Amino acid sequence: MLSFECDYNNGAHDLVLRHLVETNGESSLTYGFDRWSNEAREKIKTACGLPEAEVFFLQGGTQANAVVIDSLLRSYEGVVCADSGHINVHEAGAIEATGHRVIALPADNGKLSTKVLEHYLRDYHHDESREHVAQPGMVYITFPTEMGTLYSSEEIAALYDLCLQHRLPLFIDGARLAYGLAALSEAEGMAMGDALAWIARHCDAFYIGGTKCGALSGEAVVFTSHHVAAPRGFFSNVKRHGALSAKGRLAGVQFDALFSSLPSGEDSREPLYFQLGRHAVGMAMKVKEVLREAGCRFFIESPTNQQFVVMPNKRVGELKPQVDFTVWGPYDADNMLCRFVTSWSTSDEDIARLRDILSV
Repeated sequence: MLSFECDYNNGAHDLVLRHLVETNGESSLTYGFDRWSNEAREKIKTACGLPEAEVFFLQGGTQANAVVIDSLLRSYEGVVCADSGHINVHEAGAIEATGHRVIALPADNGKLSTKVLEHYLRDYHHDESREHVAQPGMVYITFPTEMGTLYSSEEIAALYDLCLQHRLPLFIDGARLAYGLAALSEAEGMAMGDALAWIARHCDAFYIGGTKCGALSGEAVVFTSHHVAAPRGFFSNVKRHGALSAKGRLAGVQFDALFSSLPSGEDSREPLYFQLGRHAVGMAMKVKEVLREAGCRFFIESPTNQQFVVMPNKRVGELKPQVDFTVWGPYDADNMLCRFVTSWSTSDEDIARLRDILSV
């Protein structure tokens, strides 16, 4: 089966697996205090240009979101996000299960705009009954968005400025961060390392997604320590949520590989993580070309590894036995909204097979 269903349905990149195998026979400290986790933290802080940052490893994106949000909020506060945000749509009420309301605002192509956020905050502060509602305690965005769209550096800077004015931490969900960085660097003419450092300077917390970019599992949560330090007792709160891995080295070893250059004799200009992100976005542009050649109508223009098309119901039925992709939902009575996703493992052979199937 040819798969464009998601970016986490393969195992791990060969170099990540190799590092796991090479270190497998060594004993280590537990709960993320092993030497590989420490080395990975230092590599991530260097890549972000933030020597004062604090880095924690968790196993999955929903874990990361739930623990970070619960740790940053007071009991009576909620988190503000776009109504299409992952915490509002695809996390089965994980945030609400911690006792915090998700305050969802209308999205603009998957993005939370400064104008919408400012309007909400103004109305909240002018509401004489505001003590009776969930108080906004932080702002959450995804980069890139669930629709594959991208915040520009200008948009993120404006959001962060507004958050600072209202003393609200800005938290960026980076489950697909590598693909967002690749698209941002292409759009704004900056190196991926510079793009990561720029993101790190314009938020209070974010995470670097490994599960969807070359790792078996794992996310690296980064508290930037600009205005908000890692919450007191964060490690204990990770444990309290059942998210603390006894074998913390599992994530640490993988991120040590992802933020290392390739071995001598191969392309060693930048960390593996950046190279995998750039590869997936390059493959997505080829998929876009193939879909356009096949007469598909695009639902939204995406510069990242997720491509959304409107496809006739009959065509969906014909393709499904040969190609694995996601039916996002009905577009109208005759068409479905469908998503095609590339990843670090997508190959030119996959693109050629897709073209052959669609040309029939």
